[in-house]
Amino acid sequence: MQHLTIVTTGGTIDKIYFDDKSTFQIGAPQIGEILQQLGVDFSFEVVPVLRKDSLHLDDEDRAAVRAAIERQIHRHVLVTHGTDTMVETAQALAGLAGKVIVLTGALNPALFKGSDAVFNIGCAVGAVQTLPDGVYIAMNGRIWDPSRVRKNRDANRFESL
Repeated sequence: MQHLTIVTTGGTIDKIYFDDKSTFQIGAPQIGEILQQLGVDFSFEVVPVLRKDSLHLDDEDRAAVRAAIERQIHRHVLVTHGTDTMVETAQALAGLAGKVIVLTGALNPALFKGSDAVFNIGCAVGAVQTLPDGVYIAMNGRIWDPSRVRKNRDANRFESL
């Protein structure tokens, strides 16, 4: 992989909390800073599309994400996304020819100690470099087919259907 395009949509990975009552905003995308700190050996570009909790995404938002990916000249695309509706967005991206698209996110904000963000990003970066064209989800140390996975909100993890 020579270049990675990163499309950001918001979600927990980019949340910033302000008080003990869990007031939050979706902050600037964290992934660029994370990749720079890790010293990755590839070029990347961050393309912010949305700053929303995934529970607030609608069909128009998913169309905007799809259009942003369609405009990219590079084959490898990583999408950071909230976990609650990641599967729906992944399914809405199906059929984009000539692209490897991997969606990832975090169950805890990237700014939190012990967040799964860095692990999930690393998994997604490895996946986007090795998988054939298509759309995938990288969460909980696994690569998922969007048509065969769901988020188990009670267990706070992804699992096979």
